[in-house]
Amino acid sequence: MNSENSIEQPQAEQPTPSPAEPKNRRFRHRRRPRRPAAGTAKSALPQAQNDGHSVGAAKIDGAAENVRLKTKPALPARPSRSQPSFLKNETTVLSIVIPLFNEASSLAELHEQVTSVLNRMRVRAEIIFVDDGSTDDSFARLQQLQKRDRRVRVIQFRRNYGKSAALAAGFTRAQGRYLVTMDADLQDDPEEIPHLLDELEKGYDLISGWKKRRHDKFSKRFASKIFNTVTSKLTGVKLHDINCGLKAYRREVTDNIHVYGQLHRYLPVLAQKEGFRIGEVEVRHHPRKYGKSKFGLSRYTSGFFDLLTVLFLTRYTRRPLHLFGLGGIIAFLLGFGINAYLSYERLFNNRYLTNRPIIFLGMLLVIIGVQMVSFGLMGEMLAATQNQTPNYGIKAELGFERK
Repeated sequence: MNSENSIEQPQAEQPTPSPAEPKNRRFRHRRRPRRPAAGTAKSALPQAQNDGHSVGAAKIDGAAENVRLKTKPALPARPSRSQPSFLKNETTVLSIVIPLFNEASSLAELHEQVTSVLNRMRVRAEIIFVDDGSTDDSFARLQQLQKRDRRVRVIQFRRNYGKSAALAAGFTRAQGRYLVTMDADLQDDPEEIPHLLDELEKGYDLISGWKKRRHDKFSKRFASKIFNTVTSKLTGVKLHDINCGLKAYRREVTDNIHVYGQLHRYLPVLAQKEGFRIGEVEVRHHPRKYGKSKFGLSRYTSGFFDLLTVLFLTRYTRRPLHLFGLGGIIAFLLGFGINAYLSYERLFNNRYLTNRPIIFLGMLLVIIGVQMVSFGLMGEMLAATQNQTPNYGIKAELGFERK
């Protein structure tokens, strides 16, 4: 039996194995597991990788390859510099509000610049143009832009109500979770929008631009310097350029501040009064390319009165009696003291008052004191029943029907 076997074995035609093949065959013979089913192919892949074998398309069947592709974790997308990470996976996350008055020449170029930035950021956005009663072809240009770009929305006022009313209308109709305001004269650079939003990501609620290198006349720069210094000292808002039109807001800010009159200059002050965190970032500023400035000398006088209004609103809006009552009490006490002294002179020193005109001053101070206290009480009643209604009239709206 042994001899027959020894003869038959050489007759079997077998390929000559390589030096490593017998070891591999024995290894596979000993360690070879049961053929996995389609549902267990996921567990077979790590074993092949641990053994040091290359897992290629030729050595893995189709089912195992599909499982490998499905179970492999995807690498997180690295946010680009032009797109803040918190703007991802949002619906209509960004609203650009642009008030304008007689800026027909700059609208097409402005739209091109803004859309270029938004396309590069790859975010859902809307561009809200608020025509503040323009008398040129601004609304016609806006109609053309709205027909070409579905992101454009247009609000047209019946007359010129001012920048504050335009911003208020834009804030009310904006759908974005984050808002950016800028002027329509091409002096604000849309390329600064991503940088403003980057600052919001750091935890701020409002970011104001700082036109450190300003391309305006010396008189305008000088007046702006005085305005910002005085406002900063009186209100406590430490910003270099409070009235800069280029700003970024969280939605919560625009929902909690009421803009009217000429208070657009003091939006950071109003926001800080409500407890929001204010920041500032340096932005580029360009010379005016078309037209001329719409603000004259009246902006300085109105700005002073608006500053008094803001000081009142930020300190005594909910307690007007504290403002009027303090002055009223002081005037009343002075008048009462004068009258008490004159009464003592007449009763105990027998001095006549016909030649004492100071008595009229005492009576006047008493009357003024009573009136001021009365004004404070009336202000308290108005503050308790105030109803903030829009102070503008809208003639036409375009694009807002598309949600």
